[in-house]
Amino acid sequence: MTATRPEQPTPAYVPPHDLLRDKVVVVTAAAGAGIGAAVARRVLEEGARGLVIGDTHERRLSEAQESLAGEFGADRVTAVPCDVTSEEQVGALLDAAEPFGGVDVMVNNAGLGGTASVLEMTDEQWSRVLDITLTGTFRCVRAAAARMKDAGRRGVIVNNASVIGWRAQEGQAHYAAAKAGVMALTRCAALDVAPYGIRVNAVSPSLAMHPFLAKVTSDDLLAELKQREAFGRAAEPWEVANVMVFLASDYATYLTGEVVSVSSQHA
Repeated sequence: MTATRPEQPTPAYVPPHDLLRDKVVVVTAAAGAGIGAAVARRVLEEGARGLVIGDTHERRLSEAQESLAGEFGADRVTAVPCDVTSEEQVGALLDAAEPFGGVDVMVNNAGLGGTASVLEMTDEQWSRVLDITLTGTFRCVRAAAARMKDAGRRGVIVNNASVIGWRAQEGQAHYAAAKAGVMALTRCAALDVAPYGIRVNAVSPSLAMHPFLAKVTSDDLLAELKQREAFGRAAEPWEVANVMVFLASDYATYLTGEVVSVSSQHA
């Protein structure tokens, strides 16, 4: 009989501690109910004076802005439709941070997955996942770091990688390659921008539960994935967001070029 790992209860939501007081934060793929949305809420709770959220889904983005503005104040939240495959749209997203004083923290959360055997995967499938997940992150890192450098700002960039970048999973060659690339990009970019006091780090989540994941994943597969986790459960998106906020905060001033695993799964 295969041993089952008991599912531990989800901890209570952690109260804010002003970790990002007076910072201006930009978050990609921040609409909906996933990690990006959790980060957007968390940075406002942690005292950010300005938040710019981007996403390709304009209706959900508008709904996210309306919700956050209603709770935290319309003067603290701006939403800009942004496809990270477009350098022009990435620039417009960062432009929207200028009325707040310019970007201090860039959170690169945009990514695209999918499942296909490498035997059947098309060039189009491969290229689209790589362009959004890896090259899109590169575009955002380059644009944000350049603005931080020009402003003489000791800014922070936090990328969203994945445990898939460390371990093999069937049908995930494109996504795994992209996320491994995000890890390597993080390490190398950190050295490039360190002379300007800019830090670049990443998180590597495994299983974070949100409504979209539940909708597209069978109960049997979710149960199997949970069994790979030390706590026998998926992370809540806000648990991943907390680590991203820590990396963005002054509690992590000597941390750069690191990929922090927000899971119990390692290489």
